[in-house]
Amino acid sequence: MDRITIRLPRQQVEMLEKLVSAGEFPTVSEAVRYAVRELLSRHGDRVMRESDQVTSFNIEREGL
Repeated sequence: MDRITIRLPRQQVEMLEKLVSAGEFPTVSEAVRYAVRELLSRHGDRVMRESDQVTSFNIEREGL
């Protein structure tokens, strides 16, 4: 698993810590992983389609 570093406002960190304290997640890291999975499941397909369109455009433009 790769590691990334992010900065969050104190209020968001406190909310994540409360979710852990309430037993919703075992760790803050797991809560963040869950949030990232949700974001990608909602928007990942659109991002991939747009990325494919840009790649296709670049290939056509460069004559590859």
